[in-house]
Amino acid sequence: MARLILGCGNFGGIGSAPAFFGQGESEEEAFALMDAAWGQGITAFDTADAYGGGCSETWIGRWMTSRGHRPSITTKVFHSVAGDPADEGLSRERITRQIDGSLERLGVDRVDTYMAHEPDPDTPVEETMRAIAELLEVGKAGAIGASNVDRGWLDEARSVAPIAVVQNSYSLLDREAQDEVLPSCTEHGIAFTAFGPLAGGWLAGKYRRGKPLPAGSRMTLRPEPYRHLDDDAVYRGLEQLDEAASRRGVDMPTLAFAWLLSDPRVAAVVVGPRRPEQLEPAVAALDLHLAEGERDALASLFP
Repeated sequence: MARLILGCGNFGGIGSAPAFFGQGESEEEAFALMDAAWGQGITAFDTADAYGGGCSETWIGRWMTSRGHRPSITTKVFHSVAGDPADEGLSRERITRQIDGSLERLGVDRVDTYMAHEPDPDTPVEETMRAIAELLEVGKAGAIGASNVDRGWLDEARSVAPIAVVQNSYSLLDREAQDEVLPSCTEHGIAFTAFGPLAGGWLAGKYRRGKPLPAGSRMTLRPEPYRHLDDDAVYRGLEQLDEAASRRGVDMPTLAFAWLLSDPRVAAVVVGPRRPEQLEPAVAALDLHLAEGERDALASLFP
């Protein structure tokens, strides 16, 4: 598995949130990001049917046709492509319907990995997993994945069908995956991919103590997942992380990526740049190996 994956969640929106459909990167900007990623050797793209109200998959499909490239594609199912709260979840009927929409937008006959985007409390896990497994049998998907899951969900799902990859949030500022999910993935031979490696820009040095929030940043658009980070202890840790990066001759985001990529349990990291140059820290981090003691020291900055 490639160590870096291009996250396409901001193509035509901000994730799956209907309130932001039509925002995020334009098609031209998305093409520039895909060109830059491909040029850096990043040949795995991560999307979801509802990202940008379908724009993300559509633009990836157009880019593939235009450039003649075929990246490894992961897409996900749960949220409504049209922003309809009555049309979401992981029922068998919905999965069967949504995969066809994804394949049409992407312009392919098969996606490499099809993921449950998050658990569905209204649908039995067995129904969901059997439905996705059927997609493997008919050749519409190459592997089963799951995102935003805990160990309980994962254990139940594994008993029904083989899960190849789990994608959860994991970073210096969000280490919940270390408690149960990462050990479970390691134990059962499931690839773990980390999203949110820079915690919405916090580990990129975007937010400074006492400074105005940058226009268009996650903290101005969707602050809820990150509001708890607006804390003196976090700012102190960020200042020390910045110093640690300077001592190594790199910038903060490069060191934050290296902390993830140096974890042998992490198969790959999903990188979601807003501009092509923002790929550079992740690529640079591939050559910055941190020993276990160094990783522990950096983690201790954020107790």
